[in-house]
Formats: sequence, C-alpha cells, structure tokens
Amino acid sequence: MPVPFMAHVYQNGLPAWFPDPWLLLKVSSAVSAVGLTKWYTSGRFCLSERNMHGRVVMLTGGTSGIGAAAAFELAKRGAQLILLTHQPASDPFLVEFIDDMRERTGNNMIYAEQVDLSSLHSIRLFATKWINNSPPRRLDMVILCAATLTPPGKPRTTTNEGNGGVETTWMVNYLANFHLLSILNPAIKAQPFDRDVRIIMTTCSSYISAPPLEAVQGPDDSKGWSPSKAYARSKLALMTFGLAYQKHLDAYKRPDELPMNSKVIFVDPGYARTPGMTRWLTRGSIWGLFVYMFMYILSWLFLKSSAMGAQSILFAALDGSLGPGRGKGGELIKECIKVDYARKDVHDDKIAQRLWESSDKLIERIEKEEAVKRARAKKEQEEREKEKKEKEKEKLEEIESLVNSIKEGKKKEKEEAAQKGSSGSSNNGKSGQHKKGRYQKPTGKPLR
Repeated sequence: MPVPFMAHVYQNGLPAWFPDPWLLLKVSSAVSAVGLTKWYTSGRFCLSERNMHGRVVMLTGGTSGIGAAAAFELAKRGAQLILLTHQPASDPFLVEFIDDMRERTGNNMIYAEQVDLSSLHSIRLFATKWINNSPPRRLDMVILCAATLTPPGKPRTTTNEGNGGVETTWMVNYLANFHLLSILNPAIKAQPFDRDVRIIMTTCSSYISAPPLEAVQGPDDSKGWSPSKAYARSKLALMTFGLAYQKHLDAYKRPDELPMNSKVIFVDPGYARTPGMTRWLTRGSIWGLFVYMFMYILSWLFLKSSAMGAQSILFAALDGSLGPGRGKGGELIKECIKVDYARKDVHDDKIAQRLWESSDKLIERIEKEEAVKRARAKKEQEEREKEKKEKEKEKLEEIESLVNSIKEGKKKEKEEAAQKGSSGSSNNGKSGQHKKGRYQKPTGKPLR
C-alpha cells in the first residue's frame, strides 16, 4: 500500500487532499517544540524501588500538592503513613481524603494526627506523646513537606503565640521543623542499628538569593522584610539547621557502639503547579486568579505537575544509594540526582551554632509566655466556673426557699381548713343537742 502511493506521488505529485507540505512542517515543528519543552520541564522520573511494607513514615504537608503526591506513592508501596495535619482527624475533608487514599492504594495503614505547625505548643503536645512510649515507637522516615509563603504585595503576618508572635513564614518553614526534630531526637536515636532512618527536608532554589543569616538581626525583625526574602531565608535556615543536625547525629555514640543509621537528605522538587505556587502567581487575589486561568497554558508548559514534583522526594525515600553505610548524610537531591550546594555558608558551623542557640532561646521564651497565658486563662476559667457554680447555687437556694414557702403556705392552709372543719362539727353537735331538749307540745292522748 505505501509503495504504490509513493510511486503515484513520484509520478503525479501529491494528491489534492494532502495538506500543504510547508504548513505541515510548521505545525509538526511547533508541536515538537511544545512536546520537547514539556518533556524537559517535567523533570526526571524516579526509577528506584524499595520495599516499604511495615515502615512508618511521618509526613507533614501530605494533604495537598507535592506532599499529597508523595504520600500516595508511598502508601501504594505499603508504607504506614502518619499525616501531621492542621485539621483534626474528625474533619470531613480529612476523613474523605484518607478514605479515598486508602481505597485507591489498597492500604489501610494511613492515619492523621492534628499538629498545627504555627503553634509550638501543638507541636510539643504531639511530639512528647510520640516519644513517651516504651519501647520506643518505630520511625523509619520523617518527610517535611509543609511550607507556607506570603503572596507578593501582602503584609507581614505573625503567629498568635508569644508577645508579638513569630513571622509566619519563618515559623512554619523553619522553626516548626526545628522544634519537631528537637523533641523527636531521642526517638530517632533509639531506632535499631539495622533500620534505615531518613529525614527528608524539602527546600527550594530560592535559598540561593537569601540574605546571609548572620546579617539578619532576628526572625522577628521586620526591617527590609519582603515575601520573597522571608521565604528564601526560611529555606536557607532549614538547610543550615539540617546539616548541623546531621553532624549532631553523627557525633552521637550509640549504646551498642554501632554507626549511626539516620540520615538527613534535602530535596529540591523544582517548580510545580501546587496550591502554594498558584497562591504566589495569583498574588492571593481574585484578579490574579483570573489572569492565572487565562494564562494557564503557560503554567502547564513550564511548571511540573505535583506528581512529577514528588519524584525527587520518592528518590530520596526509595533509592538504595542513600541508605546507611552508603555515603554521608546531608545530600542535596534535585531531578533525582545528587547535586552540590550553591552556597558555602550552609556548611558554616558558627552560623549554624548561632542559629541553633537563637532558635532554642526563641522557643523557650515563647513557651514560657504561652505557659503563663494558659495558666492565667485556666485560672480565669476556674473563676468563671466558680462564679457560675455560685450563681447556680444561689438559684437553687432561691428555688428551695420558694418551694419551702409554698409548702409552708399549703400546710397553713390545710391547718386552717382543719381548724375550720373541727369548729364546724362542734357547732353542729351543740345545735343538735339544743333541738333534742326543746319543749314538745302534748299530743292529747290519755296516759295509760
């Protein structure tokens, strides 16, 4: 069939129904260019596999975006997932989300724990409950995907804890992870030597443009603040802390004198079409959302999907070359390969020490202030309950006195009625006797 057609074309030229060759070349070139661009921007696919059955994975940010995609893939491979979520486990959305994931993956070992990453107290409640167990609970992996940002043009926001709070981006992206790992540290160190423990921290290439941490007065400093600088600085702080935490783990001497089996791994998932990215591009406004929808083809072309953004996280979780005894910890993964850090100050021990100490002091100060607030609120609550009980007691006493007065009134009425009844009967008896002793007129009959 093709040979006769080619012979006909050779002898008589292209048929009339055949499109213009130049137009066909232009269209095919355009389609090829779009396809190649999309293939390149989608990133690399993770080809590593690992048996995850029975492994306990703790995950933040696992209900949306890249975190949800990573959670789905790990659950599909049999991992036991513990999702740390802002909503309570009884939230209808969360219940439906977990039920849907269980149904699609065939894995029922998916649970949720409420942990508000903008609250140090909420983090402490969960983490202390986790480590307060004997023997120590199994923990194979901690994946820190949760992150927040302030859209461009929006004002600086702070958390509700402490006097003045903490800048929200700094709190959620860095300080919450620092606090969580600090409390979970005994549980991580107590894992058996043959267990492959990985702590995966997601970062972003924006850390390259962050101002030096030593040049910043503190996380509460609002001078020169901007959304982009705040986000970049939080990621730089997270990477600096993560490398210092790896050194902290390496310096720990296990009771069995075996090498440390825990590793910190950083992952740069790249730019993806996540809710956070959408919020950034739309500037958190309705008009920005309309523009984003109108220009969606560009975001589809140049941004990854959430599933492709999660591939580097899956590589960090599944690849055997990152396991214990195979290289050092603190590796940076991008596009499923190991890459070098773009900044040298992330390895600076002095900066890391100052960051660690300042974070400890900040957490200590805020928790003390919050403890005072909770004690004061508890005292006020007890006083309100006491006042409420006293008011209820007064009401009960008023009701009892009213009931007693009603009872006494009824009793008096009965006594008065009884007295009246007795006096009436005595009067009736006297009147009867008076009638019997009355003179009777003679009937006129003779006496016998």
